[in-house]
Amino acid sequence: QVQFVESGGGLVQSGGSLRLSCAASGISFNIYAMGWYRQAPGKQRELVASITRAGSASRYGDFVKGRFTIARDNAKKTVYLQMNSLNAEDTAVYYCNSAPIQFSWGQGTQVTVSS
Repeated sequence: QVQFVESGGGLVQSGGSLRLSCAASGISFNIYAMGWYRQAPGKQRELVASITRAGSASRYGDFVKGRFTIARDNAKKTVYLQMNSLNAEDTAVYYCNSAPIQFSWGQGTQVTVSS
């Protein structure tokens, strides 16, 4: 059974940074492109960033504007999201999944940015 366990969220002031991690299990991790997604209250879930199977290329939502970096470690079956210059609009629950989405969601990790 595929499982994603997200961690690293928390409460941070505007302008601060967080590093999210997502550990995958039950999956041949290195054959899937992976993505970070987020869902803010009252809004649809959206793609934040994605990374290719080997980690050689990545894409970001327009709202990222150079503030976030996605990375992966296939040996550890883990994908990361380094988030800098956070603002209140980044407040959301963050999830990882394949890109495109193929699996059930994990519990996510809450990111709250205070202004």
